Amino acid sequence: MPRSVYINKIAKHLPNESVSNDNIEDHLGNIYNHTSKSKPIVLRSNKITNRYYAIDAQGNVTDTNAGMTAKAIKGLVSEDFSLEDIDMISTGTGTPDQLLPSHAAMVHGELKSRPVEVNSFMGACVSGMQALKSAWLGVKSGEMEHAVATGSERSSTWLHAKNYTGEFENSNGLKEQPMLAFDKEFLRWMLSDGAGAALLESEKRGDMSLRIEWIDIISYANELDSCMYAGSRKNEDGSLTGWSELEEKQWANESIFALKQDVKLLASNIMRLGGRFFVETLERHNLAPDDIDYFLPHISSEFFRSKLHEELARLGKEITEDKWYTNLASVGNVGSASIFLILEELLYSGKLKKGDKLFLCVPESARFQYAYALLTVV
Repeated sequence: MPRSVYINKIAKHLPNESVSNDNIEDHLGNIYNHTSKSKPIVLRSNKITNRYYAIDAQGNVTDTNAGMTAKAIKGLVSEDFSLEDIDMISTGTGTPDQLLPSHAAMVHGELKSRPVEVNSFMGACVSGMQALKSAWLGVKSGEMEHAVATGSERSSTWLHAKNYTGEFENSNGLKEQPMLAFDKEFLRWMLSDGAGAALLESEKRGDMSLRIEWIDIISYANELDSCMYAGSRKNEDGSLTGWSELEEKQWANESIFALKQDVKLLASNIMRLGGRFFVETLERHNLAPDDIDYFLPHISSEFFRSKLHEELARLGKEITEDKWYTNLASVGNVGSASIFLILEELLYSGKLKKGDKLFLCVPESARFQYAYALLTVV
C-alpha cells in the first residue's frame, strides 16, 4: 500500500549579505560602463527590495550552486538525523555550475555522504517541484526511507555584465545599440541566488510536519514556443538554435549564454494557462478555494500578484489575499528554490496550526510548465 509522506524539516542557504536595489550593479556590473535604463522600470514593477548573490561586490564567486545546495542539505541534520541516513538526493535547478556531471551528482560530491541514488532535474522554477515529486514518490512507494529534495539557483554569474560586453563591443556599443534589448536585460533585475532543501520521510517527527497529499505538474510546451531561454538563439519562427550549432564568435556577439525572457509571450500566457490548470486541478481533487488555508504562489514579480488574483476570481476560483504567503520582496526570485524558501519561512513562522491546508503554486515561463501541490499540517 502507498505510504503517507511527510516533510519533516526544511532548511535554506542564502549566500552573503542581502543586496539592496541601490547595490545591484555593484555586484552584477554595468554593461558597457553605463547604468541600466531598464533597471528602475523592472524594479518598480517587481517590488523586490532585497536579494542574495553568490558573488561579492568585486564580482568574485563566493559559492557554487552545488555548494549552496549542500549547505542547505546540511541544515537538515539534527540529533536524530545525519547525512548518512539519506537514501536519495533529488535536485532541481535552472543554473547548474556545468553541463556535466549532473547537478545532483555534484551536490552528492560536496556532501561526501554514503553512496545514494541521485536524481537531477534541469529546467527553471518547476524543476524544484519535480525534485520534490521524485522524492515524494520514492518514499511513497516504499523504496526510500529518507529522501531529500532541493531547489537552488546561482543566476548571478549568468547575469554579470561580462556576459554581455562582447555583444556591445561588436555592435559599436552605444552608437548602434543605446541599451541592451529588454528581453536580455529584464532578468538581470529579477533573479537571485540561494538554495532550499526538504527532508521527506514516511513517519512524521517533531512537533509539526507537512503531509504531502498530492503534487500535480503539467507542461504546455505543445502549445507555445519558448519564453525564457539560455544557451540558444530564438529564431523568427519561434524555434531555438542551440549553442552547439552556432559559431564560437556568436556566443559572445549575441550573448548566447545570457538568460533571456520573451516578455510579450510571458504577459499574454502565464496567467491564462495557470488559471486553466488551477481549475482543472481543483476539480480533479474535489477541492474548493475555501478549503485552502494558505496559498503559496511563487510569483516572479509583484506585478503578477493582482493579475493572478484577478484571473482566479474571473474563473470563479478566487483565493482571498489574506490567505496568500510570499517572501519575494525580501529574498527575490530564486527560481526553483523559491517555493522551498517560502515554505521554510511559513513553517517556522509560528502561524500554522494542525489541520491547515497549504496550496503550493509554481508557474514556469521557460516553456510554460506549472506545478501545484497540497500539504496538510500535522
